[in-house]
Amino acid sequence: MITAEITIIPIGTSKTSLSKYISAAITALDNDGIKYELTGMGTLLESNDLGKIFSAITAAHEAVFKEGAERVATSIKIDDRRDEERTIKDKVSSVTQKLG
Repeated sequence: MITAEITIIPIGTSKTSLSKYISAAITALDNDGIKYELTGMGTLLESNDLGKIFSAITAAHEAVFKEGAERVATSIKIDDRRDEERTIKDKVSSVTQKLG
């Protein structure tokens, strides 16, 4: 399972609130059909296909431009583990178990 974390930052907006831009990015992910989890600082993606992850990231990035941002900075982290099938929930659960 491949997991990725993206943070999309619209630049050149007229207001400090970014929720309209992020909601446009999330709508693009919904339309793409990729599994995702929204957090307060970014969005986690999950797929068995790296191409699908890149496609979803591209759609989300472009959606922010379509919403009116003049510049967009997108940070991407990818964890591509191929020895075992691990989901985002599996990773969190593994740490939680070790906390006691």
